[in-house]
Amino acid sequence: MNAPALPAETLRTALAGLLDGLPPRQASRAVERLIASYRGATPTNAPILRDRADAAAYAAYRMPATFEAVRSALEAFADAVPGWAPGGHLDLGGGTGAAAWAVTATWDGERPVTVLDWAEPALALGREIAAANPALRNVQWQRSRIGAALTLESTDLVTVSYVLNELTAPDRTALVDAAAAAARAVVIVEPGTPDGYARVIEARDRLIAAGFRIAAPCPHSADCPIVPGTDWCHFSARVSRSSLHRQVKGGSLPYEDEKFSYVAAARFPVEPAPARVVRKPQIRKGQVLLDLCETEPSLSRATVTKRHGDLYKAARDADWGDAWPPAP
Repeated sequence: MNAPALPAETLRTALAGLLDGLPPRQASRAVERLIASYRGATPTNAPILRDRADAAAYAAYRMPATFEAVRSALEAFADAVPGWAPGGHLDLGGGTGAAAWAVTATWDGERPVTVLDWAEPALALGREIAAANPALRNVQWQRSRIGAALTLESTDLVTVSYVLNELTAPDRTALVDAAAAAARAVVIVEPGTPDGYARVIEARDRLIAAGFRIAAPCPHSADCPIVPGTDWCHFSARVSRSSLHRQVKGGSLPYEDEKFSYVAAARFPVEPAPARVVRKPQIRKGQVLLDLCETEPSLSRATVTKRHGDLYKAARDADWGDAWPPAP
């Protein structure tokens, strides 16, 4: 009997057929236009995904990266809340459902899931793609304006991925407050840029003010030790490149690295990492340099050498975003 495919593999297979019948040049143009819209500094007043061709092109191009970034954030959160799993999931601004797929890759089993978005073509395509994942067969795909008038039913987990950058400041505040009021746990993911990090920190502050405890990536719920304007906290997730990725970006590598910032918080007790690796480890002859955010809170650099024995081996295997030291 064949083992069931992992969600990431199933998603790649489901996305592979999306662009059948759509000329490659048209798909590339659609992706280039959509990327320009998403990266714009001005919040949108209408859905960016206008039709199925838009939704298909953008899903094929962006959905794997969103999935991997959200899955990375959820795995760090899951490590901080051992034994807990969401009984229900609400994905705000979820589009074609990448975060819903990431939740199924993090916690086994089925649960009530609702994806809210204001772009009907994205929701329709998300429903079509989700048919490949048995854990998502009962998802509710609901059209809703994501903004100040948003009202939400109570649920265990709310995810908000790559959405805050599309909203005005008042709408961002309203969305985070609505998520905090409705959920026991909130995970927010934004692009790994200085602006994305600033939006995450703004949301983090509001979640703490609402009574949440930070589970990841921070080892604490105090103020971020990064001096504003000097640096930003972000991480990286490796993404397999599709032919559309290579076509649009002109790259030859079979993968790319998605940079993202995130915060994961809960109303219940959490066990955050003692420290978090916040930069790519530097492996040198006989030593590894780890840039860490620590519980105190503070930023520090740890030098792990061969004389540290097993810890040195662990440091050589450590990745950007990992907890440190590793669990026994």
